[in-house]
Parts: sequence; C-alpha cells; structure tokens
Amino acid sequence: MSPREDATVTRFLVDEAATVRLGHELATMLAAGDCLCLKGELGSGKTTLARALIHALSPKGAAPEVPSPTFTLVQTYDDTRIPVAHYDCYRLKGPEEILETGLEDDLDNRLVLIEWPERVASCLPADRLTVRLAVEGEGRRAVLTASGTVAERLARFEVIAGFLDASGWGDAGRGVIAGDASTRRYERLTRDGETCLLMDMPARPDGLPVKDGKPYSRLVHLAEDCRAVVAVNEELLRRGYSAPAILAHDMDAGLLLIEDLGDWGYGRMIAEGQDIAEPMLAAVMVLADMAGREWPTEAPLPDGSSHRLMPYDAEALITEADLLIDWFWPLVMGKPADAAVTQSYGAAWREVLPLAAAGRPVWVLRDYHSPNLIWLPQREGLARVGLIDTQDAVLGHPAYDLVSLLRDARLDVPAEVETDYFDYYVALRATEEEDFDLPAFEAAYAVLGAQRAAKILGIFARLSRRDGKHGYLRHLRRVSGQLEAGLAHPALSPVARWFAGHLPKSTRDTAIAALNPPS
Repeated sequence: MSPREDATVTRFLVDEAATVRLGHELATMLAAGDCLCLKGELGSGKTTLARALIHALSPKGAAPEVPSPTFTLVQTYDDTRIPVAHYDCYRLKGPEEILETGLEDDLDNRLVLIEWPERVASCLPADRLTVRLAVEGEGRRAVLTASGTVAERLARFEVIAGFLDASGWGDAGRGVIAGDASTRRYERLTRDGETCLLMDMPARPDGLPVKDGKPYSRLVHLAEDCRAVVAVNEELLRRGYSAPAILAHDMDAGLLLIEDLGDWGYGRMIAEGQDIAEPMLAAVMVLADMAGREWPTEAPLPDGSSHRLMPYDAEALITEADLLIDWFWPLVMGKPADAAVTQSYGAAWREVLPLAAAGRPVWVLRDYHSPNLIWLPQREGLARVGLIDTQDAVLGHPAYDLVSLLRDARLDVPAEVETDYFDYYVALRATEEEDFDLPAFEAAYAVLGAQRAAKILGIFARLSRRDGKHGYLRHLRRVSGQLEAGLAHPALSPVARWFAGHLPKSTRDTAIAALNPPS
C-alpha cells in the first residue's frame, strides 16, 4: 500500500468492554505527533474511547481521571507513556477559536485526540486517523479511516488484530513494552491471568548499499525477519536453555506470540539495588556451557526450511567497527574522517582480528547483556537464565558474549568484579577442556571487547544524530573507558597506536563531556 492511500477498517463493538478494548488497541498504534479525530453523535462513545486510550497509555495502577473537556476545551496528560492532549470542539463557533489553545504545538509534540473535529476541519493535519462511532443495536459500529502516512500503520493494526484472533488472543488486554534501540515492537498480552508477548517484526528492507554493493544488515548478518527468532529460540530450547517458546506464528506477516519470561531483567535488578551475584554466575555458566558444545550452521523452521547462521568473520567485525568512523568521529571531531584516516583505521583492525578467529565457532548471541537476560529463579541450573533478543545469533568466538556481559555498555561493572567473573568462566572452561588456551582467550577477549566498544560508540552516536535518541549519549564515557581497557592489551597494539594518534582518550573525554553537560 502506498503511504498516501487512505485505509479503512470497520469494527462492530458488541458492548462497552469492546469499546474500551478498541481504545487499548489504538494506544499500541499511535504516537506523539499523531492526530486522532473522534466523530459521532452525542452518546456514541467518543469520550469512552478517548478515556480508554488515555488509561491504556498511563502507568500501571495510575490511571488518571479523564473528564470530558467540553467546557475546558482541552485537557492535557503528561504522565502517560506519550503526552496526550484531549480536545472537545463541540462548543466552538469556528476554527479560529482553537488556534488560541496551542493546538499547533500539541500537534507537533503530543498525541492529539479531537472530538467533534468537523468544527475545526481546516486546522487538521492531512495525516490523521478518524474513528466514526455510531450506535447500532446493543453495540456500536466503529469505522476507522487513516489518511496519509498513518494509513500503513492502520493496515498493520488490522493484520495484527487478525493474527491475535486466529491465535485465540483477540480479546486479550494489550500493553506496549517500552523498547530500546531495536526496530522490533513488543506488546504484553493479558488474558484470564495468563500472559504472553506479541513480537511485531515485519521483514525489513535491506537498505542502501554501504560496501561491496551490500547493505549494512547483510554485511554484519543481522536478522531481516522473524524466522531467525523462531529457529534460534527453538534450538536453544532443545538444548535446555531458557529462550522464549514460540506459541504462535505468522512468519510471512512477521508476527509471533512468544512466552513471557517476566520482568526480572538483570538491568532492572541492578537498578533496584538487588544482589545479582547468583544471576551473574549463572549467566557465566551458560556461556561456558555453550562454549563446550558443537553448534549447527543451520536451525530448522516449522515450514521445513531452515535458518542459516552466518560466520562472525573479520569482514563483519570490521564493518561494525567502522560505525565509529562513520558516526562517532563526526560527532566528536565535527567533520567526517578523511580517506587516509579511514584506511589506516581499517588496516589496524585487520592486523588484530585474526586473534579473535574461533578455531571451533560457537553460537554467539551478540547482545548477551543486562537488557536481554531475565532471572528465572524458579527454574533449575542453566535454565535459570532467560535469553531474549536472540535473532542476530552468528557463529563466532565465545569470548564475544562474555565481554558483552562483563563490559555492559549501560552499566558500570567494577574492574575487580569483571576479573572475578572472568576467572570463574576460565575455571569452568579449563575444567572441561584440557587444552584450553588461556593467553589466546585473553587476547580474543581484549580484541573483541575493543571492537564491541568501537561499534557501540558508533551506534550510540548514530541513535543520537540520525534518530534523535539523545539519551544514549550518557553511556559514551563508560563505553569509551571500555574501549581503553581493551586497547591496554598488548595484542591491540596496532589499534591502540591508531587511537593514540587520531582519537585519543583525552579528545574523546573532552567531546563526551561537552555532549553531556552537568544538569
């Protein structure tokens, strides 16, 4: 569908609960900057729908009073997941009156709900969603019409509704789970005391070529559709690990229902000041166990096909490290790197990456860190560690996931704590493998730690400059320090010399401090 074509969906709402449920559904689709127009005669349910939507956007257990704004004209809500402005234009005599209320600013910064929008039609944006409600029998008929760029989202909205109906979860309560840097979208579904997660992961386009005629996702082997999730999770489950089980799927549509492993993420536990020594030891045990197994290059899918896991080779690692040159360098230096700087950077990495080549590759999850680990103390052994965000798994060196865990980009891990867990991992490996080569593993750990830090500096800079997600800048100092820790290993001498000559720690620190002024 062209993003400029209108889309229309019709729903029959059998009772008041169905109207409330539609409001909850709309809360999963709409965002700040959207305009939702509510049409219908008095008593048709416009305020009921608006109230349900605002409650769905409110923090759990903190639903505000939502009075009809008939007399105040506008009511704003700032404690919701996205800020909301609720307008009622019934009493207006003309569109010029609404311009005095700040509507233009609200349309830029809030989700705007407008009852009786026909009275201010000339002030409405072209891109909007209109819901026309009409009493019909014992229920209501709702006709949803999306104009402009909202049309594609409404079409997706209806595909998801059909998938949930077919899976038996169509009447579930729905709530969006706050995302991180991912392009995937998640909802928690609740029904009769049960929960599961909806993963919305439509196949994404490859994007523009960045090297050798290939887009970035293809060069670094990122999952391009949800088949990777199904294949990787099912294989991990077969081997006794706690990845979310796949409860239902429409792989062509990019929709999955997956097991809800709960909210006890490692990051949350640390933020709440809980003792995570046992969870961390268990996470290290999982990695040591994975390092001792043989891993396939393909994992089967329910339709009889398979998902291939690609090698995490030097080209992929260099492409990731190049994000520092592409995004972090301009952020720090104020201009793009010239060809000589870029060439010498790549040459330095090519000297050291052979030290991180795995003699016996294992599955590497790549983002094995606090946001993606869930503590499941009710389970036993290795199954106590829930593994999410598995779709980008590749075949590579086991040191990569260990350094992801122990040098977490979002959390401070004291050097002595990192050393303790590292030593524990090494002891586990050495117990099972007589020929475990500690110096070689230490070198690989240093190389991959530095590579990962360089990549993340580039990713966080990109999230700020390209996507407007400036909150990631607060992690730059930590990640720069992790880069420095990796560069201290003698194996990294060529890369360390490059940074000393072109982007030393002092330069990085000064620029990062300017990007993160004291509040």
